[in-house]
Amino acid sequence: MQIEGKCKEVLDKTEWVAIATCGDNGPHIVATWGEYVRALKTEDSRIIVIPAGYYNITEANLKINDRVELLIASKQVQGTNSLGQGCCISGKGEIQTSGKFADLARSKFPWARGAFVITVENVSTQL
Repeated sequence: MQIEGKCKEVLDKTEWVAIATCGDNGPHIVATWGEYVRALKTEDSRIIVIPAGYYNITEANLKINDRVELLIASKQVQGTNSLGQGCCISGKGEIQTSGKFADLARSKFPWARGAFVITVENVSTQL
């Protein structure tokens, strides 16, 4: 599934991205800056690439269960009922420490050990 319409607009303007995974110890939430996601934007709107610094628990969770959910929001986007729009993006994720996405992440973020790559499967608006 591609990110388009209202959710693409939100992703283009969000300040932060909340990232949820689930492992043996239950849910785990981390976050990243929206500008990091935009800096690694690919031509394929079904793929989201995030520079991976630590994300050790996230990576361990993904090895057990590759499902991931992202929550994004922006007050700069007109919502359905009010100022501000949120979107939930779900799909499958993995931490890649080699390959084109890992190289891309390290080229823009020298501190990154690789890339957190999410293949989008569902997008829905929130709020």
